[in-house]
Amino acid sequence: MSNEAQTDMSITQKGNPGKPEGEAGGLMLERMNREHYEVTGWGLSFFDFDALDCVLDIGCGGGMTLSRIAEQVTRGTLYGVDYSSLSVAKSKEFNKELVACGRMKIVEGSVDALPFNDRSFDKITTVESFYFWPVPEKSLAEVYRVLKPGGVFILIADIHGAAELTEEQLENIRRYDLRNPAPNEFKTLFRAAGFDEVTVHLKNGTSWIAVEGLRK
Repeated sequence: MSNEAQTDMSITQKGNPGKPEGEAGGLMLERMNREHYEVTGWGLSFFDFDALDCVLDIGCGGGMTLSRIAEQVTRGTLYGVDYSSLSVAKSKEFNKELVACGRMKIVEGSVDALPFNDRSFDKITTVESFYFWPVPEKSLAEVYRVLKPGGVFILIADIHGAAELTEEQLENIRRYDLRNPAPNEFKTLFRAAGFDEVTVHLKNGTSWIAVEGLRK
């Protein structure tokens, strides 16, 4: 293992990927903004954004996903939620101009009890956070609750349970006790939460997955 890889692993372990904290957590969030850029763009491409949409990013991390959505949702309102106070602070810092002008609001909260009213959002996304959701069935039901009729939720991840994974990826799943369903398991979870239509997107040549749930 290279010195760079060892450093990255040390930062991840100290920074706590499930709930980033401390100096190492800040460095990890900055790295995630870079490392998740490509898979995020691929997943977001399945949205048909409207400039006036009200959009929520769950597990907003370092704030990059919100920034990218803001490029298309130019007259709507963007919300981020994360249960790490450090992630909330980093997302606000990364998007300080959008926060200052009122186009973006970022709050601390948990996906199993989202601090929003029923039927609030046109579109909802989460990127690389589902692995850590404590009770997936309850959390997905919460996502469905705050989604407007006709709204779409897309879950984006760079691994899934049916993919051929590297030994490093498998070790991370074991080390951090990650939830990593296969595509058919995702479909079952989404339908149990109430989603009327579920579509799974896989990118050839990768282990990427985007699971799209529609509320009619």
